[in-house]
Amino acid sequence: MKKDDCIFCKLAGGDIPTNTIYEDDSFRAILDNGPATRGHTLIIPKDHSDDLFSLPDETAAGAIKLAKRIADRMKEKLSCDGVNLVQNNGTAAGQTVMHFHLHVIPRYTNDGQRILWKPTEPSTEELRQVREELAF
Repeated sequence: MKKDDCIFCKLAGGDIPTNTIYEDDSFRAILDNGPATRGHTLIIPKDHSDDLFSLPDETAAGAIKLAKRIADRMKEKLSCDGVNLVQNNGTAAGQTVMHFHLHVIPRYTNDGQRILWKPTEPSTEELRQVREELAF
């Protein structure tokens, strides 16, 4: 289902012109207008979900399968040296558009981009406690 006031629903639905590289009944994959690197692509589901937490499992699985297809094509056609998959959920995580989308960012040796975090140093006890909280 589309959300009338969502810019990504409009992009995914074809209401706004895009540089589409792939489309099917569930997704539209478009070149990012402010790319991190050459070929930076957004995978946007056509049905609205705010984030990963509200995304149906089938859509999540489909997005990853499509990301793999796009990454393979980037490697073949753009000769990239690697690929980042980036997906943010919530403002604390850097999400700025509240419509689930997955970035497929081709990486090139010495491209100047940094998609990293600052590692912390939890104690053995902290790790054990978190493991107990999260284990299925």
